[in-house]
Amino acid sequence: MKLRRLLNMTVSEVACRGRQETAKWWDRLEMTGRTASAPDAIAGKSLEHCCRAAPARFFEGVVDEATPRHIGQRMRESYDETVAVADAACQLRFDLLGHRGLTFGDPVDWHLDPIAGRRAPCVHWSRLNPLDPASVGDSKVIWELNRHQWLVRLGAAYRLTGDERYAETFAANVRAWMRANPPGVGINWTSSLEAALRLISWCWALFLFRGSNALSEELFVEMLGSVQVHASRVEKYLSYYFAPNTHLTGEALGLFYAGTVFPELRPARRWRALGARILIEQLERQVLPDGVYFEQSTCYQRYTVETYLHFMILADRNGVAIPPTVRERVQRLVDVLVALRNPDGSIPSIGDADGGWLLPLATRAPDDFRGMFSTAAALFGRQDYAWAARGLAPETVWLLGADGVKAFDGLRPAPPGAPASRLFADGGIVVMRSGWDEGAHQLIFDVGPLGCPFSAGHGHADLLSIQCSVFGQPCLVDAGTYGYAAEPRWRDFFRGTTAHSTVVVDGLGQTVPAGPFQWDARPRARLHRWQSTEAFDCAEASHDAYSRLADPVVHRRRVVFVKPGYWAVVDLLDGRAEHAVELRFQFAPIEVTVGPDLWARARVSEGRGLLIKPFAAVSLKGEVHEGDLAPIQGWISPVYGRRGPAPALIYSTVARLPLCIMTLLLPTERLFAAPPAVIPLLGAATALLGIVPFEGAE
Repeated sequence: MKLRRLLNMTVSEVACRGRQETAKWWDRLEMTGRTASAPDAIAGKSLEHCCRAAPARFFEGVVDEATPRHIGQRMRESYDETVAVADAACQLRFDLLGHRGLTFGDPVDWHLDPIAGRRAPCVHWSRLNPLDPASVGDSKVIWELNRHQWLVRLGAAYRLTGDERYAETFAANVRAWMRANPPGVGINWTSSLEAALRLISWCWALFLFRGSNALSEELFVEMLGSVQVHASRVEKYLSYYFAPNTHLTGEALGLFYAGTVFPELRPARRWRALGARILIEQLERQVLPDGVYFEQSTCYQRYTVETYLHFMILADRNGVAIPPTVRERVQRLVDVLVALRNPDGSIPSIGDADGGWLLPLATRAPDDFRGMFSTAAALFGRQDYAWAARGLAPETVWLLGADGVKAFDGLRPAPPGAPASRLFADGGIVVMRSGWDEGAHQLIFDVGPLGCPFSAGHGHADLLSIQCSVFGQPCLVDAGTYGYAAEPRWRDFFRGTTAHSTVVVDGLGQTVPAGPFQWDARPRARLHRWQSTEAFDCAEASHDAYSRLADPVVHRRRVVFVKPGYWAVVDLLDGRAEHAVELRFQFAPIEVTVGPDLWARARVSEGRGLLIKPFAAVSLKGEVHEGDLAPIQGWISPVYGRRGPAPALIYSTVARLPLCIMTLLLPTERLFAAPPAVIPLLGAATALLGIVPFEGAE
């Protein structure tokens, strides 16, 4: 396997990896046990100078004296929540990912995973495998604490209240961190991305706590020295080939921060130029022409937008010219998220989601993108983004200050002018919706590839899966992610085929996991047809995942939306032998029942919901499974580290192929009334409409 990978590498990749491996060897000899020294060149500038001159380089909202007033008067809930988070941090209690009130000891043990009860060894970072739960626990939990984004919440609370308790907590813990994490030693130096995110947090903390007695000259100089160490480590171990995705762009942003905010540091100009170059190059590489992020993940698409919003704002504040194509492509990213947005305002999960944020300036659920929409609205002057944001967000105030508030208030929020139903052909996403209103019906049909071209690490085996909202409420959903490396069984389930609303053949997933971020094969999906009119939408696609069977099977799915009332889903399984077939639907945690007549009822509100019934020439069995463990099925994960039971509706049969199943998805105001009379047109399986609802259908 290693030889095959080596043979597939380009000369530049071999050279880059070779340089980094050599650097690790030297680091082990020279860096272990060292502490961060004072920065090698600050041109004699003091804390007083930086407090006086540097604010013009940083985000307007941090240095704008009106920010506390805007937050306090217009966003009292955010004000109170920020103070509550800061108070908990003073007590060393942290909400991280899906975990609430975590404690890491007093003083904090920066190498501990309190969930698994494991402490990562204090050895040189290159000796550690962060994906080995036996030795380090869940590195995501450890890293989330050590990103120090909670220091930013402490700083925000300090700016809002002037309470020195927050500054004292910041100073004490930063000092403790630097003593417990000498350069190169331990789990917190294993990832360049984590070092970059911590560097960004420290930049914010230094500005938020400026003027505090707790931020002494000595602490400032020591932190600035550590910023230089962080940036040097990031520069040396950029994820050009290890993870050229949000890892690489996040690292580049960290370099841009360090080089822009602290130009007195000797390598600053190089860091700034390198960070900007990578960000500009990777935007074109990682964002498909239609605006879909290439890893097929809405979470990482949001992450990418956040990265570039920070880049553009910071560049503008410092007079750094960036090509106009950056603005254009970032808006395409946001356009996709607006189009995918559920009618209730949440964002559907597609692919992996780690629950993290570039810089959480407010506490939000993983599917709440309003802060990003609000800032994009103010920055780009977009009414549709303001509509998606549902009001000015605190993130916008902190990033853009009074100018951002004025820009947002000057917009008249309005839904997109683009059609409600649309195809993103490059990313392979179809959206069918009845309109832009909050009570709309919406279906998302995944006709794209499994992950990005170079690695499917964050992609799920969800080919031809669907998600659905009815009467504005999510009904059929992606099951989520739950975790990456700590619990392999659950990792494989949540990214596997049985956790998604698609067809499973012979009990097998569409591909087989080969590690937490790898698959043993990359099945291909193809879109064959897309048509959208005022009366209907129709999309048809197929995939070859089951062509690996002894009797190869091709799954072809057609979804027809008869506007504005219902969907018909036609699944054609082409083969010659007998196979076990499961038609699966994964629901949100709502009430779902199925009767002997195969009519399933999913209630989203009182009296309202979704009726489902399949039609086939063979006998089908209908079952609902929820919270099963053998096998695992009927679970969702709303946020990293947390899971809960949710209904999975399964229609199954054993039949000789070819086989056609036509399924009606019918939103109804009278969920528990007698179901409508339906005539299946089995002889017209590939016709535009497979079924005709009679009296009783809405």
